[in-house]
Amino acid sequence: MTERITDNPDILDLLPRLNDVDAGVRRIALIDLADLEDPDGLPWLTDALLVDASSEVRAEAARLLEAWEQPEVVQGLCAALADPAEAVRLAAAQSLSELKTQDAGQQILPWTNHADAFVRASALRALRELRLEEAAEPALRALADGDGAVRREAVGILGWLKHAAALPALAQLAANEPDSDVRRAAIGALGLARDGSALPALIGALADEAWQVREEAATTLGKVGDGEAGQALIAALGDSYWQVRLRAARALGRLRHAAALEALAQLLGHGIANLRKEAALALGELGEARALSALQAAEADSDPEVRKAVRIAQAQLRGVA
Repeated sequence: MTERITDNPDILDLLPRLNDVDAGVRRIALIDLADLEDPDGLPWLTDALLVDASSEVRAEAARLLEAWEQPEVVQGLCAALADPAEAVRLAAAQSLSELKTQDAGQQILPWTNHADAFVRASALRALRELRLEEAAEPALRALADGDGAVRREAVGILGWLKHAAALPALAQLAANEPDSDVRRAAIGALGLARDGSALPALIGALADEAWQVREEAATTLGKVGDGEAGQALIAALGDSYWQVRLRAARALGRLRHAAALEALAQLLGHGIANLRKEAALALGELGEARALSALQAAEADSDPEVRKAVRIAQAQLRGVA
């Protein structure tokens, strides 16, 4: 470890252990140093992160630095993303994702161009929740990255930024991306659309080969869909995965798509209670008083949560009537 000078008595007491030949002793000393919550101790933590011979010590340092936003810490964590030990890389990525300031984001931005895909993906992940406008440009470039994890994190940034200019590219990903996780992320990000431009991509995704993508499409249509999406969502009520059916039922309720009444009523007899519950709630949201008869038949459902949903829906519909 680099020789440092300090007059802090608490840190001076720790120095023999911080420089001990035993990696286990050094690791515990780092934990004690971090417990001091004193910025004067940061040079020892960053040194341990970058130059300690033990990967366990370096990983511990990466974890302990998650609460600090100082420039030298951010740079150290970014450099540790390329550490030869996976445990260190993962710990550094996690600590970077906990950063909260846009000043830290400015330091992370250059790392989105790193040669290593893990570094690029981790840098984008760290930038996502910082909502840094400058992150939109590297995220747009990263949509064409050769690594799926990088593309997925790039989609996340554009979604969090509500970057409307990315909508055409996101729609293309939703339709043509080979990685199902990236397709799912793109479908979710299309929820930022404030017009009908995303509807073709979202409706098309209801027929995706991956049920998780179909589920996400139904969810997003519930946020941005309109009457045009109704028939596709009704068809999704017959999906082979009940999770997709549930999200489609919820979306139809939110869209108040009256034509879905019969199909939703049929779900009240489904074997999965969560799906029966969602169908009941959706029937209440439709605002169609004629759904009361279907709900009446479900009043004696074996599941208390379903019965509760039926009562809520009936109250809504009686209010409409």
